[in-house]
Amino acid sequence: MSGLGALFLRDIRIAIRIGGGAMIGVLFFMLVVTLMPFAIGPDLALLTRIGPAILWLGALLASLLALDRLLAADQEDGSLDLLTMGNAPLELAVGVKALAHWLTTALPLVIAAPLLALFLNLDGAATGAVAATLLVGTPALTFIGLIGAALTVTLRRGGLLLPVLILPLAVPVLIFGVAASNAAVVGPVTFGTPFTILCALTLMSLVVGPFAAAAALRAGQE
Repeated sequence: MSGLGALFLRDIRIAIRIGGGAMIGVLFFMLVVTLMPFAIGPDLALLTRIGPAILWLGALLASLLALDRLLAADQEDGSLDLLTMGNAPLELAVGVKALAHWLTTALPLVIAAPLLALFLNLDGAATGAVAATLLVGTPALTFIGLIGAALTVTLRRGGLLLPVLILPLAVPVLIFGVAASNAAVVGPVTFGTPFTILCALTLMSLVVGPFAAAAALRAGQE
């Protein structure tokens, strides 16, 4: 097995063994979505109209909860230094770690979204649109978070600074994710246009994120 494959499986096993990050994220996601109907009231038409935005905002906030641990544990036990000095390119190593993080923290949010859509009176088409946009858009949030995690991993209170760095960069993903989801609910824009832009944002983050994170880690060690 290659070193990158071993790193991927190691992070998956650690996440499954600990289990708290994914569970806390899903529970927070559930709390945000289930509390909204109580705050808004019994207006089902309003819930249907803003339901995609609620699901997307809840997923964004829930994904922030575990991002500070993306690289922090490796920094604490010294394995981040080994990754930096290893034979495998650092860009690939941090990209593999981000992929494992997405599978164990963001993918459960995508799976939970169709169930939580029932609380917001969304029909099948709207639920499918939200799930599709979250499946495509949450990797962008993770790889944007990778950049923030790399910038703050050596700071004492980096976990507090991380959301401040990430949220402005995540706004375009949120905008086009909600726009594509709303297109399936109220229109008038077709689903394909904002969804295509969302896919482009995700692809760009997949390319830029690992290189920016690797550069930040190297700069932090100098």
